[in-house]
Amino acid sequence: MSWEIVVGIETHAQLATRSKIFSGAATAFGAAPNTQASAVDIALPGVLPVLNRAAVECALRFGIAVDGAINRRSVFARKNYFYPDLPKGYQISQYELPIVAGGSIAIVVGDAQKVIRLTRAHLEEDAGKSLHEDFHGMSGIDLNRAGTPLLEIVSEPELRGAAEAVAYAQALHDLVTWIGICDGNMEEGSFRCDANVSVRRIGDPQLGTRCEVKNLNSFVFMQHAIEFEARRQIDLLESGGAVLQETRLFDPDRGETRSMRSKEDAQDYRYFPDPDLLPLVISDEMLEGVRSKLPKSRADQRTELIERYGLTPAQAQLLTASYATSSFALETFSGQPKDAVLGLANWIAGPLAARLNRERMSIARSKVGPKDLQELYGFVARGEISNSTATGAVLSAMWDGEGKAGEIIGKRDLKQISDSGTIETLVDRALAANPKSVAEFRAGREKALNALVGQVMKASGGKADPAQVNELLRRKLRG
Repeated sequence: MSWEIVVGIETHAQLATRSKIFSGAATAFGAAPNTQASAVDIALPGVLPVLNRAAVECALRFGIAVDGAINRRSVFARKNYFYPDLPKGYQISQYELPIVAGGSIAIVVGDAQKVIRLTRAHLEEDAGKSLHEDFHGMSGIDLNRAGTPLLEIVSEPELRGAAEAVAYAQALHDLVTWIGICDGNMEEGSFRCDANVSVRRIGDPQLGTRCEVKNLNSFVFMQHAIEFEARRQIDLLESGGAVLQETRLFDPDRGETRSMRSKEDAQDYRYFPDPDLLPLVISDEMLEGVRSKLPKSRADQRTELIERYGLTPAQAQLLTASYATSSFALETFSGQPKDAVLGLANWIAGPLAARLNRERMSIARSKVGPKDLQELYGFVARGEISNSTATGAVLSAMWDGEGKAGEIIGKRDLKQISDSGTIETLVDRALAANPKSVAEFRAGREKALNALVGQVMKASGGKADPAQVNELLRRKLRG
C-alpha cells in the first residue's frame, strides 16, 4: 500500500470516414486482404497524399467537445521506423504542432468525480496488418488498413490505478461515439488503447520509469493488464531491481504482460515535416461550421428527456446509450402527448431494444422506425388493441415486413373486444366455470383474480380489453 500506480492512456480512434486520410480508398471493415489499398496506400513511386477534409472535421469535433485549443495551423510529420506492414518506411503523423492541444475528460469512479487533462490529439494514418495464423514459416501482409484515418488522443499521467484508467477509457469511448467521429468497435480495432504504467512511492513527486502496454482492445483486458503490470513493477523494485522502459504486450490467456521491445523515445523516430503536405490551416468558417453541427452533450440530452418529456432518470439513461438511440427516441416522441411518450419510451427501451440485441443490429438499422411506432401506439391509445398485442404479434410482424400496423391488425383480426355486452358474457361464463377461484378471491386471496382474468382473455382469443375485464370481474365478485 506504500506504492502509487500512475497511468497515462494513448488512444487510437479510427475516424468515421468513408475513405482514407490521404487517398480515396475505402475504409470498410472485413474486405478481402489488399483489396482496399490504393497506389498511395502502398507507396508506389511518385504518388502524393491528399488530405481528407472529413478526417479534419472529425478532429475538430473532438477538440471542441473536450474544450481543447484548436491550433489554427498544424503540421504533418514523417515518423520514421521500419516494419513490414508500413509500406513507406514512415508513418504520416503530427508531432510538434498537433491539431488539438489540451482539453479534458471528466470521469466518475465510485462516488468521486475527477477531471483528467489531455495532452494533445493529433491526426495520423494507420499501418497495415501482419498476418501470422494462415501461413507456415512466414507472415502475410494485409495493407487494407494502411492509411486509415486515426485520431491519437493522449492523456496526462493523472490516472491512479486500473479503475480510473478504465473509467477514463469508457468515458472517452462514450464521447467519440456520441459525437459521431468513431464507431467505437473495439473488436474490429476502431478504438484501441495503450496504457503507460509506472509506480512510485506515495508522496514521491518523481514519476517512475514507465512501460507501455500496447493494443488493449477491451476494458476488462485493460484492467487486468494494468493490475498485473503494476504488481510486476512493484515486485521488481522491492526485490532491488530496476524497471526498464519498454513496450509490452498483454496475454489475456495467461493474464500477464510480456516484453515486446525496448521503448523508443521521440528522437528515435527522426520526426521531420512531411514535404508532400502543406501545413493544415483551419479557417474561421470551417471551425464554426463544425461547431454548429456538434450535437448536444449526453448530459444535456438526458436533462431534456427528463424535463421536457417527464421521463425518469433511468429511462433517460437508457435512451441516451448512444447518439443514434437518442435521435431515434426524440423523433419518436415528436408531436406526441406526454402519456404516449412514456409508453413509447418503454417500447424503445424494452421490446425494440430486445429485438435489436437479438439480431445484433444497431438502432440506426431498425426495421421499425419512429413513425411506425407512433402509428402502432395510436391503436393502443384508442383502445383498439392491447399493449401486449402491440409489442408482441404486431411489432414482430412489422419487423418481418408484413406491412404497416393497421394492415396487420386488420389482416389478423387483432382488434380488441371492447363491447361491454360481449365482455360481460365472457365474464359470466368464466365465473360459472371457475367456482374455486371465485371462492378464493372472496376469501381474500387477491391473486385468484388473475386466474379469472386469464380465463376471460383465453376465451376471447386475447382480444378482450383487460381493463374492462378486470373492472367487471371485481364488480361482480363483490356484488
